[in-house]
Amino acid sequence: MPSPRRGRHFLQIPGPTNVPDRVLRAMDRPTIDHRGPDFARMMGEIAEGLRPVFGTAGPVIIYPSSGTGAWEAAIVNTLAPRDRVLMFETGQFATLWRKVAERLGLVVDFVPGDWRRGVDPAVVEQKLREDRAGAVRAVMVVHNETSTGAASRIPLIRQAIDRAGHGALFMVDTISSLASIDYRHDAWGVDVTVGCSQKGLMLPPGLGLNALGPKAIAAAKAGGMARSYWDWDEMLKNNAKGFFPYTPATNLLYGLREALAMLHEEGLPAVFARHARHAEATRRAVRAWGLEILCAEPEEYSNVLTAVVMPGEKGADAFRQVVLERFDMSLGTGLGKVADKIFRIGHLGDFNDLMLVGTLGGVEMGLAAAGVPHKPGGTLEAMRFLAAAR
Repeated sequence: MPSPRRGRHFLQIPGPTNVPDRVLRAMDRPTIDHRGPDFARMMGEIAEGLRPVFGTAGPVIIYPSSGTGAWEAAIVNTLAPRDRVLMFETGQFATLWRKVAERLGLVVDFVPGDWRRGVDPAVVEQKLREDRAGAVRAVMVVHNETSTGAASRIPLIRQAIDRAGHGALFMVDTISSLASIDYRHDAWGVDVTVGCSQKGLMLPPGLGLNALGPKAIAAAKAGGMARSYWDWDEMLKNNAKGFFPYTPATNLLYGLREALAMLHEEGLPAVFARHARHAEATRRAVRAWGLEILCAEPEEYSNVLTAVVMPGEKGADAFRQVVLERFDMSLGTGLGKVADKIFRIGHLGDFNDLMLVGTLGGVEMGLAAAGVPHKPGGTLEAMRFLAAAR
């Protein structure tokens, strides 16, 4: 019979993240009439709070869905079967978005990658310059690849599209970066931004998000695919009055309002700086252990998770199991091509310095308990950095 566990479980996967007590309490209240004035007022507050998180003055649509639903909404509102799109193999989630696109009938030019880097802006420019007929209708990029810990440089990709003089829509998945890494939908010229609730927004899964630029809204009015549940037009009409065309996830919206209040109380620049500090402390610990960070380009290091290569490139799952059983901490598994080859340390959302020290201490104890070759002292190296950081 297993011994009872004490204290809180450490959920250190890169999403779903820990839900703050404030958000849990906000959701623990009676459901209200989603056609009534109190609901409309709440939606006005949410809309006002969400726009700065995306860095947009435009509309943000909220679906009762996963991030996958938000991917699909971005596609069906703007594109048509047999449209050609440009995508990049940065990891598992870029690969899954490609599958969604192909199932919906798009022709995907999928640029291969090694799962250790983000999107190369030079390749974007080259591909679009070669498309003299303008057949590519959209460039679709994952901002922060959750499976690898590599973050693509969105402003540079926008510049590459502009240098090529191409009119393709620019769609960006911010599912694991939103509210954790600096992001600017309007300033960076993004047409559709895809997000969800269970990572930087500190909520349970269940809300999918689309931030819309004028070019995307025009594309949706001009065509797109057959759609009903995902139709932007119906959502925009109803959202303008504070309502939805169907029953929303009311209690998750209570939580979203509270999470947005927490983000704005801290201040988004401070939120981003906190994530950057925790990411750097984690990377210092990994290097001190003598282990390898999966992301090969320092300028593309993710500030929401760190993917660590297992020595010998196998055995990550067994190591994670030791950490779970001995120390009651969940680390992220390797996905797709890097299954059992890496483990992922999530350091995002409602997270502070002491939680990070506990996380890294659990990893270091797990490395010793599992017999993984490493040097001791990574946690201490991170502690030194955190103590000196301002």
